[in-house]
Amino acid sequence: MAQDVLCEVKNCHYWAQGNKCAADAIYVVSHSGKQAANQRETDCQTFEPKE
Repeated sequence: MAQDVLCEVKNCHYWAQGNKCAADAIYVVSHSGKQAANQRETDCQTFEPKE
């Protein structure tokens, strides 16, 4: 399992200094079911905007 998850979306609630993701868990989904052909077919459902 990855030790560091990087994120460049600075307006995410879980964004931390050094482009790190501070979420306890990451949830990534595919636009096309259970498999994706490339990264464009995926989304991070963990994203939560900062208030």
